[in-house]
Amino acid sequence: MKNLRTSLVFILVTLGLCSVLAGKVNKHKPWIETSYHGVITENTETVLLDPPLVALDKDAPVPFAGEICAFKIHGQDAPFEAVVLNKTSGEGLLRAKSPIDCELQKEYTFIIQAYDCGAGPSGTNWKKSHKAVVHIQVNDVNEFAPTFREPMYKATMTEGKIYDSVLQVEAADEDCSPQYSQICNYEIVTPDIPFAIDRNGNIRNTEKLSYDKEQQYNIMVTAYDCGQKGAADSVLVRIDVKPVCKPGWQGWNKRIEYEPGTGSRQLFPKMHLETCDGPVSSVRTTVELQTNHIGKGCDRETYSEKSLQKLCGASSGSTDLLPAPGAATNWTATLLTDSGRDSDLIFKFDGRQAAKIPDRVVPKNLTDQFTIATWMKHGPSPGLRAEKETLLCNSDKTEMNRHHYALYVHNCRLVFLLRRDFNQVDTFRPAEFHWKLDQICDKEWHYYVINVEFPVVTLYVDGVTYEPYLVTDDWPIHPSQIDMQLTVGACWQGGEVMKPRFTQFFRGSLSGLTIRPGKIESQKVISCLQACKEGLDINSLESLGKGIKFHFNPAQSILAMEGDDLENINQALRKVSYINSRQFPTPGIRRLKISTTVQCFGEDTCITIPDIDAFVMVLQPSEPRITINGVDHFARPAAEFESSQGLVLFPDIRIISTVIKSEQPAERPAHGAGVLEEIIHNLDYCDILVIGEELNPDRECLQLNGNELRGKHLDATNSTSGISVYGVDSMSNYEQVIRQVRYRNWHTGDLFERKFRLTCSELNGRYTSNEFNLEVNVLHSSNFMEHVNHMAVQPQYLQAIHHPVMGHNLNTAHSSAIPSAATVVIVVCISSLVLIVVLGIYRIHVAHQRSSKNGDEAKENEMDWDDSALTITVNPMENYEEPQQAEEDGSEEEEEEGEEDELEEDDITSAESEDSEEEEPVRAGGLQDIKRREHLEWDTSTLPY
Repeated sequence: MKNLRTSLVFILVTLGLCSVLAGKVNKHKPWIETSYHGVITENTETVLLDPPLVALDKDAPVPFAGEICAFKIHGQDAPFEAVVLNKTSGEGLLRAKSPIDCELQKEYTFIIQAYDCGAGPSGTNWKKSHKAVVHIQVNDVNEFAPTFREPMYKATMTEGKIYDSVLQVEAADEDCSPQYSQICNYEIVTPDIPFAIDRNGNIRNTEKLSYDKEQQYNIMVTAYDCGQKGAADSVLVRIDVKPVCKPGWQGWNKRIEYEPGTGSRQLFPKMHLETCDGPVSSVRTTVELQTNHIGKGCDRETYSEKSLQKLCGASSGSTDLLPAPGAATNWTATLLTDSGRDSDLIFKFDGRQAAKIPDRVVPKNLTDQFTIATWMKHGPSPGLRAEKETLLCNSDKTEMNRHHYALYVHNCRLVFLLRRDFNQVDTFRPAEFHWKLDQICDKEWHYYVINVEFPVVTLYVDGVTYEPYLVTDDWPIHPSQIDMQLTVGACWQGGEVMKPRFTQFFRGSLSGLTIRPGKIESQKVISCLQACKEGLDINSLESLGKGIKFHFNPAQSILAMEGDDLENINQALRKVSYINSRQFPTPGIRRLKISTTVQCFGEDTCITIPDIDAFVMVLQPSEPRITINGVDHFARPAAEFESSQGLVLFPDIRIISTVIKSEQPAERPAHGAGVLEEIIHNLDYCDILVIGEELNPDRECLQLNGNELRGKHLDATNSTSGISVYGVDSMSNYEQVIRQVRYRNWHTGDLFERKFRLTCSELNGRYTSNEFNLEVNVLHSSNFMEHVNHMAVQPQYLQAIHHPVMGHNLNTAHSSAIPSAATVVIVVCISSLVLIVVLGIYRIHVAHQRSSKNGDEAKENEMDWDDSALTITVNPMENYEEPQQAEEDGSEEEEEEGEEDELEEDDITSAESEDSEEEEPVRAGGLQDIKRREHLEWDTSTLPY
């Protein structure tokens, strides 16, 4: 028992002692580096660490305590493990627990610690090192080949063009590193094709392709990554070649016909712009109507200058310095004229012609306000040193060479000179006003108006205001008794030379040169005087949209449009129209020019659009036929001629205008040449001329009360040769005035007849009426008696109707008076009247049968017949023909007329009868009498007076 107790005590002492000794042996912790950098190649397990994995312990060489037993890794799902290769040296190894994939994760970071073996074999009381950071980078392996993003590529290119890039192909690589994931090169596999590809995959053609030679190319393309690994599969690139696309306007016609009177006509209703798929950012197009070859630059009204001024409301009192040559306006007779078109009176000056304005015509009272206006066409002056070219000049007639006022061109500058006389103030005053304008020398017609409100002078060119760019001052002119000479086309140099002569000649064309003293014209009137009647138009401005900007020039001959949307531009151009508001426009060609500029993104111009040259063909208008109808032969007693009121010459005059319409109504026969239709338009003058000897002012005259012109746009001039009524006004107003023209003769003793001729005009003589001749007989009788024929029809105004064909206007009537005579004369008169009635009834019967046979093809118009005082004066000393012989003569004449009627059965006019059956016998007799009135001439040789 005692021995057992002693053994237990020994064991316990021994164990306590060992414990104390062990604590003293493992005194230090293992030591490792603070951080490690490692590299592992994907799909391997070995990690190369820098520095190597080594753990040290200061307890070495003590067994267990100085040895390393483990490395532990702390991190979430770190696919690595560390193993101890040598416990004594502390070397370790870091390796992957499974293959590493770079495409999944390129880098890893985690914590590692080293553990020693403790104090003994059991590993008790082991110690661990501090924590070290490990950063592992995964090296890539070029395991993936490039692949293209699209299974096939398509492109279209136009023949005949070299492209920088037709299209771009693109490949990708799934490797994780830049070296193996980037595509470093592309290659065309297909041999012998005119294409090349660059490193970025852009395919271009190396030569111009032809659609006729090859319409499609199939190209195989491969790609290489930077590790020179090629794509597993090449990609197909299909390139189509299309015919060359020509940028420009499409869907337009070169010729556009315009029918007068149809208003606005669209020029390009189906037009569109082809840009060949260009990257268009904006389009600007200009439409220009070129009408310089027409009259004074476009279709304007061609009435006389005075008529136009009245139409536009211009102030009265203007003086026309370049009127048409005539008896009272002979100073323009020596000038060269070019009638131009539409009766525009144009004077051409070639540097040798000029005209002196007679003193009686020279405008007086040029005060501080006056207006000078003219049409001018002028080009650059010939020669190196251009001389002054004078349009208008007022200079001293003799002795001196002072210019009082003048209008001239010098070096393509328009200069107006105005030298005022001395007054109470002796100071410098504005004397020369200069304008520098392109219009002065562009060889085109322009309308110039100079308004003078001294000292302010304003120039209007085509209705646009221009201020002078230079005004020079000068001393006033000393007053003198020297007469002045006004000239056109040059300046008169009457003094300071051996022989007076013209100088500073004008080279160009002038028309409508006028001076209006005392007043200036308003801009409204000026615009009216030069306004074009034709131009460009847009049907609907509202439908253009906000994206379209447009601008018209003042004459509306140029239209500019701009927009950033191609379709809006197309729609806007389709709305452009041509319009001509003249009732009878000048026929012919109006040229059209369309120019277009296309701007692309980031470039000034990228597409060239060819200009368009087209033309509007203005068709010949239906020319009006102006017809004057009325009584053309009558006799009146001398007392009416000698009365203070005189004799009304045209009491029932009627002026109508008709045109032929080509449209053939279905109900009318097809053999007619057209349909007559009455139209309404203005006249600009009517002349009543005396046929034969001119009027003798001592005993006869024509009279027209000035009150008849009030409220109308009409004026009148009266002379021994006749009366001229002029001004643009309606035909009805002309009728009213002409019906008031009277003829008076206060010495009719030796007067038996007077003849007059009436003609009317529209558009300054472009359309003229028939010559209506009137014969007036004077009845001399001591016992005058008015005989009333109750069978006569009162004259009525003609009503215009539609006719199948054109014809002659037949409208006459006779009236006279019966002087007192013997009973036998009355019997003879009654017998003659009965004969006329019988013949008339027969003629009506024949005409009625012919009309029935033709199916009432022609309507008869009303014919004036005034026989309210029908008188046949017979010489009782003559032998009369037997009634039977007269009847036979009448029958023969009727047969001849019947043959003529068969040839002219369609020749019916608006002057034929529409009277009732009761009136037909008398009117038929009158028609027969008209056609042979040369047999009814009055025999006044045996009248008893």
